[in-house]
Amino acid sequence: MRHRKKGAKLGRTKAHRKATLASLGSALIEHKRITTTLPKAKALRPFVEPLITRAKVDSTHNRRQVFRHLRNKDAVDHLFFDVAEVVGDRPGGYTRVIKLGRREGDGAEMAMIELVDYNDVKPDTGSSRRSKTRRGSGKGRRRKKQKEEVEASDATQEEVADQEEATVAAEPTEEVEAPEAEASDIQEEVAAEAAEEQTEVAEASEEQPEASDEETKTEDEEKKKHS
Repeated sequence: MRHRKKGAKLGRTKAHRKATLASLGSALIEHKRITTTLPKAKALRPFVEPLITRAKVDSTHNRRQVFRHLRNKDAVDHLFFDVAEVVGDRPGGYTRVIKLGRREGDGAEMAMIELVDYNDVKPDTGSSRRSKTRRGSGKGRRRKKQKEEVEASDATQEEVADQEEATVAAEPTEEVEAPEAEASDIQEEVAAEAAEEQTEVAEASEEQPEASDEETKTEDEEKKKHS
């Protein structure tokens, strides 16, 4: 039984497991980000973070202790010179594990482990997306979508009606009154012309009898002369 024994065996012996973690730790310190399987990434975190804590104090003892685990002089120098300066006063949590989904072929679950101080922006892995399932036919989603479309169309119709009312209210009243004013002017002109015609007819009617009396007088005089 594995009571009180934390840490995954990773399908390896003790010596093989130590060599694997040393290789992954050296690669992480040099490249700041590596991609591996999820169990290896989880096993690497408690292995490499104490080494980064030791690198904050550059001493011969700390260098020997780090080299005892990594077995790589270049990785030890890089850890004490470069990584220790960037880590600064961070009290822990130097690494971040991000799931990347399953690998094609064997379906192993992959993950990316990186140093937090070298990448403050967490990448978008698409894990927040909702996974597709075969349960149900999606009627609820379709009804919800139709309801949203109807509400959106009603809102657009209300906006169009409000815009039309605003345009009608904003139109000047002079343009509406202009045709009525023109009609009244035309009626006044017609009435004035009719009044002038009536006066002309009345004058003509008054002049006609006088003309007839003068004609009758001239005819009587001519008859008397001939007689």
